Amino acid sequence: MMLEILNPGHYNITNVVPEMMPVATLPILLLMCFVFLIWNYEETSSIPGPGYCMGIGPLISHGRFLWMGVGNACNYYNKMYGEFMRVWINGEETLIISKSSSMFHVMKHGHYISRFGSKLGLQCIGMHENGIIFNNNPALWKEIRPFFTKALSGPGLVRMITICVESTITHLDKLPEVTTELGNINALNLMRRIMLDTSNKLFLGIPLDGIFLYFTTFCSKNAIVLKIQNYFDAWEALLLKPDIFFKISWLYKKYETSAQILSSTHLTFLNLRGDLTGENVNQCVLEMMIAAPDTLSVTLFFMLVLIAEHPNVEREMMKEIHTVMGDQEIQSKDMPHLKVVKNFIYESMRYQPVVDLVMRKALQDDVIDGYPVKKGTNIILNIGRMHKIEFFPKPNEFSLENFEKSVSLLCCFCWQLGYYFSSKFKVCLAPAKKKTNDLRPLILCPAITLSLASRQSLRPCAAPPLFASLASPS
Repeated sequence: MMLEILNPGHYNITNVVPEMMPVATLPILLLMCFVFLIWNYEETSSIPGPGYCMGIGPLISHGRFLWMGVGNACNYYNKMYGEFMRVWINGEETLIISKSSSMFHVMKHGHYISRFGSKLGLQCIGMHENGIIFNNNPALWKEIRPFFTKALSGPGLVRMITICVESTITHLDKLPEVTTELGNINALNLMRRIMLDTSNKLFLGIPLDGIFLYFTTFCSKNAIVLKIQNYFDAWEALLLKPDIFFKISWLYKKYETSAQILSSTHLTFLNLRGDLTGENVNQCVLEMMIAAPDTLSVTLFFMLVLIAEHPNVEREMMKEIHTVMGDQEIQSKDMPHLKVVKNFIYESMRYQPVVDLVMRKALQDDVIDGYPVKKGTNIILNIGRMHKIEFFPKPNEFSLENFEKSVSLLCCFCWQLGYYFSSKFKVCLAPAKKKTNDLRPLILCPAITLSLASRQSLRPCAAPPLFASLASPS
């Protein structure tokens, strides 16, 4: 009895505990949340971008890419967070860059040569560790690339102009093969034929009579155009898909079929090079049919369309061509004197780029414009947006005034051409070769454009955009 009297807490402990619980629980919950956030904290928080939010941020950003498409999603995030920002794709940290200095850094350094994308998606279209366009195995990529780059050094550069001019003349003599029943020239297919012929002579040197027969047979029906378009659709659709997508066969089979149709057996007879395996030859030719016709040839096609839509520009170019070249064929010594042509090609590639985005992966730790970049980080270069936000007085319209004054040649697909139009062409050629991944635009665009412009005049027609009218100059 006495002990119970001396220990009154014995009676009140059950009342005290419920009163203390709410007070003690709140700090514990806050501490647990803080520890959990630290556990999920990403070191890249110094780079602008959406928050990690316990893994919700990566799910939302990847979902946005799947929903909006790569180009629209990149523009959305750059507009929202700035020209150097970070998201996640497939759980991997990805930088989206539209800042010219950062883009220049990535394009000129060799530890950004690797591409990134879904392994299963690239396997579906035959590009996983194959070919050169999207080969994300640096060792294999370096083995194949010399067959393409050897045409871009030494005598190959001098030979390139001659080949471009000869190929253009040859295919202009065969215009009936790409002429529609309405008398219009299918300019896009004409560019594809010229580029396939030129690229093959420079890079592989294999007989393409069978391929041109294939083109002649099917181009009139636009079948090859449709096949290439379907291939690109499959590539775009599968490039960033999560692995779970490929667990359901009916979701991806139609894309796999589109890729297999384009790379079917009509290319297997081309194994005529002893220094390349049949698989390498087939893949390289397939990519020539895609990369050459649908990058450079579409670039040239856009140039023809812009000439047709801007007759004043055509007159200025023709006046300069006749003044500088006269009746002679284009030569390398003429290039520094063709100021209007140079500005036109620059502006065409800026205003209507064929490739808006470049996707790379960092192969080592680096620092870009003060931001740390870890090995394995994915990088998307938003070239299209960069061309609209920096340097240019009229960024949203086609105008040669955009290049009348000295403009920084950090514009990735414009500065390549700067070396060739420079009077120091021979001196700058070696560093140019190291800094760029593809120098074909450097010579092919001016050579083919000038050869066409000096022989044909262009006018727009009422046909679909795939077609443009060509007429002999009066």
